[in-house]
Amino acid sequence: MIRVNVFIRVDVKDRDAVVADARKLVEASLNDDGCIAYDIFGSETREDVLMICETWRDEAALAAHEKADHFVTLVPKIQGLAEMKIEKFDF
Repeated sequence: MIRVNVFIRVDVKDRDAVVADARKLVEASLNDDGCIAYDIFGSETREDVLMICETWRDEAALAAHEKADHFVTLVPKIQGLAEMKIEKFDF
């Protein structure tokens, strides 16, 4: 399986918009073939920090997800409002 952790740093004024788009991304991504888990978390200590945690069956499922309409539409919107750092590993 593959885990992808996406760390998001967002200005507090844009947080609600980023969370709204991230929730749409989560909802759609949970239906992608090979998606084991997909969720968004907010920091309890910093309003400007969020994390999306994804688990995928394999590299092919993740690659297909990255080409899906919801991914290519919503991720650039989030990137336009926030900084994103990606951590990916097999487990």
